[in-house]
Amino acid sequence: QVQLVESGGGSVQAGGSLRLSCTFSGYSHRPDCMGWFRQAPGKAREGVAAMDPDSAGRSTMYADSVKGRFTISRDNAKDTMYLHMNNLRPEDTAMYFCASRYFGCSLDRAPYNFWGQGTQVTVSS
Repeated sequence: QVQLVESGGGSVQAGGSLRLSCTFSGYSHRPDCMGWFRQAPGKAREGVAAMDPDSAGRSTMYADSVKGRFTISRDNAKDTMYLHMNNLRPEDTAMYFCASRYFGCSLDRAPYNFWGQGTQVTVSS
């Protein structure tokens, strides 16, 4: 049974940093893509960052709103994916989810078929 478990959320002031972790297990075949999504109250879930862990250059993609501030990475030995978040802003406040999918990689949430339960990030001004 596939499981994804997020951790590392919390409350920080604007300009601060957090590192989210997503530990995954239970895959019979390693997913083609893993991503981070977020959902603020009253808003749709949006893609934040994604990576194809098996691509030669470990290709990554980011939402425009987080480019230059967030970095996605993965430690294969620990079966863990990370989201390093720097220079956080109040508008980054949301529940953050990790997810995985097969057949391609994008920030579109629809093709992702396994999801974690989420970890809350709150940024105060």
